[in-house]
This record gives sequence, C-alpha cells and structure tokens, in this order.
Amino acid sequence: MISRILVPMNDSEMAQRALEYALENHPDAEITVLHVVGGASAMGGAATGLALADDPEAAAEERATEVFDRARELAAEHDVEITTDVQLGNPPRAILNRADDFDAVVIGSHSGSVRDRLFVGNVAQKVFRQSPVPVVVVR
Repeated sequence: MISRILVPMNDSEMAQRALEYALENHPDAEITVLHVVGGASAMGGAATGLALADDPEAAAEERATEVFDRARELAAEHDVEITTDVQLGNPPRAILNRADDFDAVVIGSHSGSVRDRLFVGNVAQKVFRQSPVPVVVVR
C-alpha cells in the first residue's frame, strides 16, 4: 500500500499532471510536493541568481511560492491537504535524496524546453533509473 508519495514539481504542465495523478489515484496518501531551486540550466541563470542572493534559502522559498500555490489549488480541488518542501541544488539529486522517506515518487515525464533537456538532461529519466522506491512517470 502506498501511503506516502513524493511529487517533484516545477511550473510545467507535466508536473501538474503528475500531482493530479497522485491526487486521483491515491486519495488517502500523504502527498509531499517537492520543488528544487537552483539546479543547472543551459545558461546557469537560476543557480547563479541563488548564489548571489543574501539569503539563498529565503530566495528559494520565494521562487517556490508560485509552484506551491498551484499545487495547493489542485489539491483543494480534490479536498486533500499536501505538504510542501523546497530544496536547493541539482533536481535529480535532491529528489533521490528525499525518495527514501516515501513509498513512491510520481513525476512528470519531462519539463522545460528541448534546449534545457539537451544541456541539463531529463530529470525524470535520472530519477526513474536511480530511485530506491517505485517511480510513476506521468505523461
């Protein structure tokens, strides 16, 4: 039985679909939405901006606000409360570091532009291959 689910989210449509899948298919599970800030990008923008911030943790929380607000809206549509968590760093590594605390990871199949995927790599693919718990990849 799956009682604790980790749903990594960014602002992509696929990430929202992943959360919707978790909410619809596991209505009694505790769902934690994880947003990772400061990972690599094709031009280094997000990571550089955080590195220059006076308080990187506060800057990460601020960047996660929009993602978490949308996640809470989706959860409210299903009458479910979710937990949120923001991490700094490399998205696949941050997700994999948290995965042990959950029964499963539900992740969107892809996000970002083709250019970002070429430079950074596919987060879902890395998580799927290395996760210590089952992973559901949602399209």
